[in-house]
Amino acid sequence: MLRIVIVFGLLAIVGGIATWRPDLAEQAYVKAQSLIGASKPGGTQTAGTPRPAPGAQPQRAAPPAVPVNLARVEKRSMPIVVDAVGTVQAMASIQIKPRIDTQVAQVHVSEGAQVKQGDLLFTLDDRTLKAQLAQLEAQIERTKAQIEQATRDRDRTTDLFRRGVGTEVARDNAISSLRALEAQLVADNANRDNITTQISFTVIRAPVSGRIGSISTKPGALVRSADVAAMATVNQMDPIYIAFAVPQATFYELRSALGTDPTQIKVDANVGGQTAHGTVAFIENQVDLATGTVTAKARMVNGTEVLWPGAYVPVKITLGFQADAIVIPTSALQVGQNGSYVFTARDGRAAVANVTVARTLGDQAIIASGLVGGEDVITSGQLRLTNGIAVVPRPTGAAANDTPPRGRQS
Repeated sequence: MLRIVIVFGLLAIVGGIATWRPDLAEQAYVKAQSLIGASKPGGTQTAGTPRPAPGAQPQRAAPPAVPVNLARVEKRSMPIVVDAVGTVQAMASIQIKPRIDTQVAQVHVSEGAQVKQGDLLFTLDDRTLKAQLAQLEAQIERTKAQIEQATRDRDRTTDLFRRGVGTEVARDNAISSLRALEAQLVADNANRDNITTQISFTVIRAPVSGRIGSISTKPGALVRSADVAAMATVNQMDPIYIAFAVPQATFYELRSALGTDPTQIKVDANVGGQTAHGTVAFIENQVDLATGTVTAKARMVNGTEVLWPGAYVPVKITLGFQADAIVIPTSALQVGQNGSYVFTARDGRAAVANVTVARTLGDQAIIASGLVGGEDVITSGQLRLTNGIAVVPRPTGAAANDTPPRGRQS
């Protein structure tokens, strides 16, 4: 115990006199070292043990190699996929409105029912129109009888005029009367066709196959052709449209693919665990200046009605395949002040490689520049990496843990 006290005393003296008597500091240091060696059991310092010179910095040991997970950069064919959010739109959404002023006689369909083209939906009151049609039919018969009489009168007056008995005026009047009655018959037939057409409006059928919405009119309700509200709306469900917006840069790829081979473009929409398939059917003729995007529509098969008008759905547009694409796991990507980069493992050390990402597809990234294929990129442990630091691959199947060590709490 006494020697320990003496040692600390000598160290304090060394610190005090080292600034003005280095020789005395050296002697005090040697004495302290001898006492420290003597204070340990069997701790006598040997004569040849080197000791650091006064004021020299201690040498730091090299940092240990950082365990990392590696992945090989691959070159393979990859699909060119564009992700978007689309809006489901009915290919035909037709509002059912009356074309005449009358009363609803009967509703033949329930709300929300699936209908086929030509199915009977509503029957309107047609009694007044049928009475008018009967009047016109009688008018036509009377006009036909008058035409027969006028034809006989024309023939008689013409014969009398030819024999010199009748006058030319009588003959011309008979001809004019016949022509007037023939014109009247044409007008009567036109009126009959008009009433017949209006009667056909009293029977309303489904214009397209689809699903009918809510029905606002019931039997006995008065309807008018000037009404703003529709009696019902029929939405065509199969096929159906999905409208989505693509960036301007992607638009040129999409348009090029449509011009080369439209069949290679596939559109998939996943809703509720079910996937609907379709093809691009329409591209808007201008770029939206507010968003810098172009709207396109895909024609989707929807026999199971998984797509519902007005719904937002995720859409994947496959434009084709890129041969020899440079592919890495997205876990290898890092983002810095100069953009994206990755750590590669080369000769047991980490090296930084700046890369340009073309696009991502799930947990894979397609690299446009910065890698050529065949390199080993580091997918874990990047938090402790710097350029040139030693790395060692983890055993296959070992879990990665990038959490920095926590300091000991007092």
